[in-house]
Amino acid sequence: MSQPIKIQKEDIIRIRFPKSEVLPNPIAVRERDRNLENALSLGNNDHVKVKLTFLDFDNNTFMIETTIWAVTEESVCLKGDLLLPKRSLVSVEY
Repeated sequence: MSQPIKIQKEDIIRIRFPKSEVLPNPIAVRERDRNLENALSLGNNDHVKVKLTFLDFDNNTFMIETTIWAVTEESVCLKGDLLLPKRSLVSVEY
């Protein structure tokens, strides 16, 4: 994975996301889901920002720093009605 390009969360509306899961196996997906739930708690309770690293359709790596407002089966919900597909997330750091 290349060095991520840091962008503002509002810039994700211009990104085309991959159609399939970017993580290599179900164990990595479960770990990401646990990290997202922890990041959601940190955001809701302590207003902590997290770093979300994700891939676009062309496998470019991007990173945003944001507070997670909600997590659904398919998406991560961010402030300003922005959605980031979970399938595109490579890592969650807090």
